Amino acid sequence: MRRLPLATVLATLTAALAGGWAAPRESLPPETKADSKSNIVFIISDDHGWRDYGFMGNRAVRTPSLDALAAQSLVYRRGHVPSSLCCPSLASIITGKYPHQHKVTSNDPPRPAGVAPGSFQRSEAFTRGREIMSRHLEAAGTLPKLLAEHGYCSLQTGKWWQGDFRRGGFSEGMTKGGRHGDDGLDIGRKTMKPIDDFIASAHERNQPFFLWYAPMLPHQPHNPPERLLAKYRREGESIHIARYHAMIEWFDESVGQLMEILKKRGVDENTMIVYVADNGWTQNPDAPGFVRSKRSPYDAGLRTPIMIRRPGKVEPGVSDRPVISIDIVPTVLHQLGIERGKDLQGVDLLDPKAVDRRGLIFGECFTHDAIDLDQPAKNLLERWVNDGRWKLIVPEATDAPVELFEIAADPEEKSDVASKHPEVVRRLREQLDGWWNPRD
Repeated sequence: MRRLPLATVLATLTAALAGGWAAPRESLPPETKADSKSNIVFIISDDHGWRDYGFMGNRAVRTPSLDALAAQSLVYRRGHVPSSLCCPSLASIITGKYPHQHKVTSNDPPRPAGVAPGSFQRSEAFTRGREIMSRHLEAAGTLPKLLAEHGYCSLQTGKWWQGDFRRGGFSEGMTKGGRHGDDGLDIGRKTMKPIDDFIASAHERNQPFFLWYAPMLPHQPHNPPERLLAKYRREGESIHIARYHAMIEWFDESVGQLMEILKKRGVDENTMIVYVADNGWTQNPDAPGFVRSKRSPYDAGLRTPIMIRRPGKVEPGVSDRPVISIDIVPTVLHQLGIERGKDLQGVDLLDPKAVDRRGLIFGECFTHDAIDLDQPAKNLLERWVNDGRWKLIVPEATDAPVELFEIAADPEEKSDVASKHPEVVRRLREQLDGWWNPRD
């Protein structure tokens, strides 16, 4: 496998800003030495389309901070999340497990027929349901809880669905138990001070730290500062797309602020940064909201770049190998020399041979409101498998058609070719069932 020199990476990213990539399909770094004292930062954007970055070739949106991070990182351009919905996706990022493993498959508990969402979210039944979901996450185990056993302190900021921050094993946090994250949602939009204070305190104590930075950006409400919206507002063009693009730049600014905090506090060189989006987004040009992306089994809702930055340890590079967010926890644990659980199915993203050997990635999409909080299969809508060339989508409804896309040539998934390639459908279906068959 070829490795990409830093100079080539920088040239590649410069070309991306000009509108096109010229990177080889495979360019991974050498294995890195474990360092148990490295700080860990997760940067997680919210409802962010996979194309909507300068380093991914988008010339309409400005993302200078993320572009700079990409230039210093191993960038997997074909990263994915297993499920295209906020709550289960975030639960997978912090546990390293699929939704059917950790059982947090949906955003909300079962809602009685005829009850409006707002009313239900204020009910005792909703509170009881969320408590069950939080217990499932605790039982699954989380990265900050494991890191605490190795001397780490941790801070939760931004989106957090599973009750008080302590439920996730964090030593400090902003969220007290609200549905999206209550006070945690101030991060990025209103303040970065909790992060600055936390990192300063950890640095003074000489204690390694884990930071969960998951601002509600560019997530709705799309209400960017006017100074940013003015950059994108064009006569005769969609104001909805302009607002979405301005929200992305607002998020990007916050990433720049975070990077400055790391430098100011003297921890930049000893911090491993991982970037991922919780799910994708395609802005509806005619109205607020999304089209064929979030909550769907298509890559517009599932695909995200995944980046890993660790100065002096991870050589910057670019890869088009398909990977998935459940790989992040095993990667961090390997880098820190911490033994991983046997139920973690992900691979170490800094081990090129492991990434190559796997070949396939899998995922699953579920109902927004759960039907059964204890049996993931009852909430299932679709399963999918991607081998880098082909992607198969298998609906749970028996009367819905199986879809096959030649994803390498058709990244927008516009042409279903299942009827033309029955042998590919058969092979991928067998592999999908071998991964998880909800009827077993």
